[in-house]
Amino acid sequence: MKRHLAKVSLALAAALCVIPAHASQELLNDTNKAKAADTQHNKAREGEFASQEQKLQAEYDALIKQRANLNKSIDSLSAKFQSNEELLAGKEKELTLATGSLGEIFGVVRQAAKDVQLEQERSVATIGLDEDVAVIDEIIEAKSIPSKDQLYGLWHSYQHQIDASSKASKIMVPFVDGSGELQKKTVLRMGSFALADDNGYLAWNATKQIATPYTVQPKLTLTSSTDLSSDLPVVALDVTRGALLEQLANNPTLSQRIEQGGVVGKIIIGLLLVGLLIGVYRAFVLMSIKSKINKQLKDVSNPTDNNPLGRVMLVHKEDQSPTIEALELRLLEAVMDEQESLEQGISTIKLLAALAPMLGLLGTVTGMIDTFQTITQFGNADPRIMAGGISMALITTVLGLVAAMPLLLVHNMLSSLSEGIRNVVEKQGVGLVAESAERKQEAAA
Repeated sequence: MKRHLAKVSLALAAALCVIPAHASQELLNDTNKAKAADTQHNKAREGEFASQEQKLQAEYDALIKQRANLNKSIDSLSAKFQSNEELLAGKEKELTLATGSLGEIFGVVRQAAKDVQLEQERSVATIGLDEDVAVIDEIIEAKSIPSKDQLYGLWHSYQHQIDASSKASKIMVPFVDGSGELQKKTVLRMGSFALADDNGYLAWNATKQIATPYTVQPKLTLTSSTDLSSDLPVVALDVTRGALLEQLANNPTLSQRIEQGGVVGKIIIGLLLVGLLIGVYRAFVLMSIKSKINKQLKDVSNPTDNNPLGRVMLVHKEDQSPTIEALELRLLEAVMDEQESLEQGISTIKLLAALAPMLGLLGTVTGMIDTFQTITQFGNADPRIMAGGISMALITTVLGLVAAMPLLLVHNMLSSLSEGIRNVVEKQGVGLVAESAERKQEAAA
């Protein structure tokens, strides 16, 4: 500011040297006015600065005082906290000495309550005992020693559970039928083991508090109409409380097994049925032929054409051959014709017996291909995804073997029966040739 005034003074002096006196006087007056204005402005600013400094100093002093008060409060709270910690430790020590073995009792009671809760979740005997469930939950969630009422509640829960488990009774439960409709239904409760309605056992969902029918019922199923008034009623109970009954749905029936075999399995069953039909028909025909041959053997002098032996004997009777060799050839021809008719269908059964295991192997390969395709698409993390292909692979193999074994047995039986008939016819044919040879030899003599 002083430097600025000096410059202004020099400028005025220089101006005075070159301008007239009256003009210099005016310039001097203007300069003085400007100087006075600047001085007044500077004083105002200095006053403002001083006021701001005083205000900041007051705020600073207030903050210093507040900090001192806070430090003083912190020291007081720290001392109080330390005192409370010491007091709390002393109280806890007094509590431990006062409770003594009650803490141990709390642990035992809590563990017993958990055991009861586990039984309540699994057993149908808990149905209708909602108050006992609430008491047990309260004891388990408690953080302090159980009260007298809670101990009595645990005792009563045990008693109610035992009473309900020892008798059969009719109760009302929420029931969901096959159509998904929820309704109230009267069912029979057999202790803590099972629920049953008119159609059989019911599954109890303790979480949702509803009963649903099992998919598959055992043979000796329990129903609500079962007579329990006799001294020794015969009922089937699942002591696993539903685990075995649930497994019944996982055991497929014979028809379901065949369905798992797919198209190949059905073809194998078809081959088995066709082979058995052919075998039964041919067995009936051969047994009839054998019966007719046995009847013919009793009356050799009167041959008929309703059986192979009679037709061979008719050939011998009508023969006009000049030599024994010619007669023998004609009889051999007749026996071969009869053998061909006797063996009809037997080769077909043998073919079916050979095809059945081959089709089973085809089904196995097809099932494994499906399994590998499933693994490619979904991975092998879940075995249930691959169960379809593996089931088809194994079932078709079993069906092929099951079909082949009875067909082979039927083939062997028919072959033996046919062979026995053919041997009888051949033996009689040889006898006829020998008889003719003896007659001609006697005639020649």
